[in-house]
Amino acid sequence: MGRLKIRIEQGFEDFTALIFRFRWPVVLLMLLLAFGALRQLPNLTIDMSDEGFLHPQDEILLSYNEFRDQFGRDDLIVMAIESDQVFSQPFLKKLKKLHALLEEKVPHLNDITSLVNARNTRGVKDGIVVEDLLEKWPQDEAALTALKKRVLANPLYRDRLISADGRFTTLVIEADAYAAPPINEAELLAGFDDLEENLSPDPAEPEGGQNQPRYLNDKERGKIVMTVKKIAAQFQADNFQINLAGSPVVTHTVKKTMRTDMMLFIRLAVLVIAISLFFMFRRLSAVAYPLFVVGLALISTLALMALLGVAIKLPTMILPSFILAVGVGDSVHVLAIFFQNLKKSGDKQQALVKAMGHSGLAIVMTSLTTAAGLASFFRAEIAPVADLGLFAAFGVLLALIYSIVFLPALLAVTPLKSRQNLGKINENNSDDGVMTRFFDWITDFSTQQSKAIIAASIIIMIISFGGISRLSFSHDILSWLPDTMPVKNATASIDHNLNGSVTLELVLDTGHENGLYEPEMLNKIDRFSRELASAESSTVRVGKVMSVVDILKEIHQALNENRPEYYKIPQNPRLIPQEFLLFENSGSDDLEDVVDSRFQLARITIKVPWQDAMHYVPFIEKIEKKGREIFDPEVSITSTGIMALFGRILYAAIHSAAQSYLIAFIIITLMMVFLVGSLRLGTLCMLPNLAPIIITLGFMGWAGLEFNMFTMLIGSIAIGLAVDDTVHFVYNFRRYFIQAEEPVTAVRQTLQTTGRAMLTTTVVLTLGFFIFMFASMENLFNFGLLTGITLILALVADFFLAPALMTVLAQSRAGRTAISAR
Repeated sequence: MGRLKIRIEQGFEDFTALIFRFRWPVVLLMLLLAFGALRQLPNLTIDMSDEGFLHPQDEILLSYNEFRDQFGRDDLIVMAIESDQVFSQPFLKKLKKLHALLEEKVPHLNDITSLVNARNTRGVKDGIVVEDLLEKWPQDEAALTALKKRVLANPLYRDRLISADGRFTTLVIEADAYAAPPINEAELLAGFDDLEENLSPDPAEPEGGQNQPRYLNDKERGKIVMTVKKIAAQFQADNFQINLAGSPVVTHTVKKTMRTDMMLFIRLAVLVIAISLFFMFRRLSAVAYPLFVVGLALISTLALMALLGVAIKLPTMILPSFILAVGVGDSVHVLAIFFQNLKKSGDKQQALVKAMGHSGLAIVMTSLTTAAGLASFFRAEIAPVADLGLFAAFGVLLALIYSIVFLPALLAVTPLKSRQNLGKINENNSDDGVMTRFFDWITDFSTQQSKAIIAASIIIMIISFGGISRLSFSHDILSWLPDTMPVKNATASIDHNLNGSVTLELVLDTGHENGLYEPEMLNKIDRFSRELASAESSTVRVGKVMSVVDILKEIHQALNENRPEYYKIPQNPRLIPQEFLLFENSGSDDLEDVVDSRFQLARITIKVPWQDAMHYVPFIEKIEKKGREIFDPEVSITSTGIMALFGRILYAAIHSAAQSYLIAFIIITLMMVFLVGSLRLGTLCMLPNLAPIIITLGFMGWAGLEFNMFTMLIGSIAIGLAVDDTVHFVYNFRRYFIQAEEPVTAVRQTLQTTGRAMLTTTVVLTLGFFIFMFASMENLFNFGLLTGITLILALVADFFLAPALMTVLAQSRAGRTAISAR
């Protein structure tokens, strides 16, 4: 093992000498690579959609796509207008104007429903008429009073288009499921002679061909929301107060906030790194070159994402500032040794070659452990978390490669002079009396009180496990936003006054064609709907249940002189298809929104308030159980829609967290064992890395902080970063222990040399994560704060717990053998 280490170090020296010889070609090659990467950045996209959290082949997402293919989108924009004069001429005229402008200006619009065009079904002598509610405009106060009475009495309008007290009315905006397919001008201009040939499918072409429809992308959905917001602002008034809510508005707000925060994080990360580097080395080149190196790693990573068509999503928004903060650590270790050697010898080539020989293996191992911690997310069931694991690990490895290749080339082409007053913070500087005394105190305390430190650490971890048992999972992107955000207040208002702003969609499959013509089936759907609407739940309140039976009752009432007692399902099986046919012949296409063309599938929409997805999961299970009790076994019920996606995301988060923590622990433990060459020592060295994570998670549990999409990343990220310092400590401790054969001396020499670099890199990393505390969103604030605290705890563990463990281990012959093994 010792000979292999020597050969590796010699290999780094030979490689660096080669880089020094061909420094200009290397620099030019790196600059060309940077230029090529920069050209890809405009192709990078942002996707904040709920479905973007799941992998394309996820069963829940596939069911949701099938639902959208059949019934259209369920993520609606709800524009709720508050006024105490809803049923007045001025208000209704303004509402009509707003409705018309939305129809004219909103892109990718499928439908808008409001009091202006609400379905009004009434019976006439020869059948039924389906018309818009305000098709016949009320001309006087008597007509307005009658309109108000009719609207408030209609169960289809209540809590959907009008609040129970008549002070809120809504415009419900539904976007197209698909983007407009591209127009093939060549086919449009082709002659009619080959029309039949053009219309016949080509056996060699996949179904859908080049014009296969695609769902609206994030940019198109964002344009819809921005247009709606712009129009709403034109109509906003004291007695026409507009509230915008719904999943599209929430995700657009999060996206806008995220983009602003991400640019702030990048600027702050560059500033923090620049200040730290200048404080360390007091050279502008030592500030600029590490930033060039880590900047190139970041640009290359983002370019790869653009090339592969991987969008920036909510968790991956931390990627740029993360790579900047973490990737600079390799350059810090190389520069610290380089400037120290340059000060001693004055020979730049020799100083550079020796620096890479000294630090090369260590930075490779620390980068691999960091990448391993991140790569543990690669198998995550949440798509953007998997993306973060893959591309963050890729970025860290790129930062390593560029530190080994690009940084030496940059240093080689730059005229540098040895300065005796520089390099104050490096691995072999013991002139700083304060730092020397500080590390001497740590050495004395950690070695003299070794057993007490170990015992105290175990007790704290046991208490922390109690907190971990109290941790709860959460997925509620609305709660992440500041309370000042309009969408947050609007959602709360709509949930309170209109009993919900999101929906759970159920697709009921009767199992055979025309199954929805059977009175027994329709009666069961009606019973199912009524029991859901009246069901008591401690977490989720059902605001409204809508299905095909509501339309059928409306038709049946209209055909029976509009008498209220006929608002029910006809029990004659021959009447049901006839009534549906009359409704379709009236010109209404509303049946398409709730049934398929074969009358086999039925859509049941359950309107509920926006809540944490943690509450939706048991609610969905309860609904599915109720469905199994009411319907026959051959009838299947599939839950889908935004609420089902939220539930699936929460389940995936729980599974991904457990999986990533286990993978990270196993991989990093194996790498630690390989590095130290001892199973016993390598396993023991994991304790200073696990303790900070256990303590942080325990604190979260005791403090009532939730485990969400971001805080679940803390463990795997922290263990990958924390182990870096442990690697440097153990690596150097073993070297000095073999020389001195005495643990106290080995600890002292390790802390007086490597301890300084450990302190500096931890400060940079911690500040890099504390940057997230400037975020507008609460989840990012907590992520940055908790990860930074975890890294501080990791440094404390490496300064106190690791020396204590080494001291106790060295007291036995087996322990001394494990430490000294080569």
